[in-house]
Amino acid sequence: METMNDFREELEASLRELHVGDIVDGTVIGVNEEGVTVDLKSYTQGFIRPQDMSNDPSFSLTQDVHEGDEIKAKIIKMDNGSGSIALSRKAAIDVLAWDKLKEMMDNKEVIKVQILETVKAGVVTYVEGIRAFIPASQLSDAYVENTSEWIDKDVDVRIITCDPEKKRLVLSGREVARDRRREERRRRIDAMQVGTVLEGTVETIKPYGAFVDLGDGISGLVHVSQMSQKRVENPAEVVKEGEKVKVKITKVADGKISLSMKALEDAPVQEKEEAMDISLYTTKENATTNLGELLKGLKFD
Repeated sequence: METMNDFREELEASLRELHVGDIVDGTVIGVNEEGVTVDLKSYTQGFIRPQDMSNDPSFSLTQDVHEGDEIKAKIIKMDNGSGSIALSRKAAIDVLAWDKLKEMMDNKEVIKVQILETVKAGVVTYVEGIRAFIPASQLSDAYVENTSEWIDKDVDVRIITCDPEKKRLVLSGREVARDRRREERRRRIDAMQVGTVLEGTVETIKPYGAFVDLGDGISGLVHVSQMSQKRVENPAEVVKEGEKVKVKITKVADGKISLSMKALEDAPVQEKEEAMDISLYTTKENATTNLGELLKGLKFD
């Protein structure tokens, strides 16, 4: 048998005083073209007009809202003229979303957004119901010439500016793309094996060695001491920028690759063998009779 305790929460909610400006929780109990009816567990229901649901132009009342959905809304009028409390989900979003957006920015959270329109110097999208701007220079880590080509595209972004007072929300896809490229580069570098022989192109020459492009945006350093078996004073004496060279991976650590050209050269051949020291096999005492001693015991026909 149900007791009063079973209805305590509902009873307390029904007796709760509500005021204009409050953010309230409710459950959607009806959706039509005229608006959304919300159960507030109070003495009366709440109602949200379509224009008070969202600022997002892609938002669809009949497609994005369903009976049973939990919803937060701000009380904008205690009586809408039809006996219901007038609510605004849009106003609640404006209050609550900025705190969440600030948290997302602090955590450097990656967000997937859809580009909705192009404006001067960039494009527009929405995050948590808040209009956001992506400068053309922040859309990608590559140069973007025509922003209209990005309409309806999904882009992974991070929040780089979150200013609720000025209602300014700025996103960057370039930061995410660069981080992923760096991560991919590190992954490829870590997969490289010491001892592997590769062909690359000399891209930069420094006093201490030469950087060799190994492809896929990966470069390694051939230190001047690893350029030749011979002593090298100036790396430019051995290689030229743009020259193809074969190198051997000698070390992979901390995202850096050490290379060697010297390791692929044949060891220098000794031009002269050391002369035999015959004094090790003769003495002063028998030096004059060595020939006789050598011929002793031999028979000649």
